[in-house]
Amino acid sequence: MYNDLMTMKTYQIVVCTSCGLRYPHVQGQSFGARCPICMGDTRVVLSRELILEPTPSHPDSFYREGTKSAKKPMEEGKKRKPLRSSRLRGENGFSVLMDNIRSAWNVGSILRSADGFGFDHAYLCGISPTPENEAVTKTSLGAEDLVTWSYHKDAVKLVKGLKKEGWRILALEEDERAKELGIKDEGRRMNGKTVLIVGNEVTGVDPGLLDLCDEIFYIQMRGEKKSFNVGIAFGIAAYALNK
Repeated sequence: MYNDLMTMKTYQIVVCTSCGLRYPHVQGQSFGARCPICMGDTRVVLSRELILEPTPSHPDSFYREGTKSAKKPMEEGKKRKPLRSSRLRGENGFSVLMDNIRSAWNVGSILRSADGFGFDHAYLCGISPTPENEAVTKTSLGAEDLVTWSYHKDAVKLVKGLKKEGWRILALEEDERAKELGIKDEGRRMNGKTVLIVGNEVTGVDPGLLDLCDEIFYIQMRGEKKSFNVGIAFGIAAYALNK
């Protein structure tokens, strides 16, 4: 996925032993050693090698997008209904799952795109900020009032439940099981009860989620950079799978 200039670290998927929050923790980062919501102890669920793409000004690090933390702990399972019905576009059953998205601006951007592509619901998981965060609403520009959303501490538990209910689970991620996005194949279109997962800006989609997916897709890159911003990537995938 990356070229020879990439550096490597280790990241872990951890779960809080107190509140159950599941999120990634990158080795060497002070953030995340304890649960960011309740400050409880955490246990390691799995560890993976993380390949980081350096920036020109900081060749041994990766670009961090600005984000603001929620002012208060998020409530598990909290759900908000839209202020007005969006059923004019059809109740298609499409949902997006944001797995530990750090940037509130990315969350807002994805919500706005989700409304544009006719998604009905957004699952905000782990450390993903919710529309209760002002930085989210500044970017979503009212889309948070058109797409229902709910917050969940552990995306893996959520998806296991959705699969039992018959939902089709898709993810956007570089993985050996991934198929190139954009190939004309009617069988790959989103149809009915479908969830599209996008992951953390640094560690990507939780490996535990990838193991639950029916299909995984990647976007072919043609330039020097090896990945898109997660908000841009969601827009590309939502268009291609919804065409």
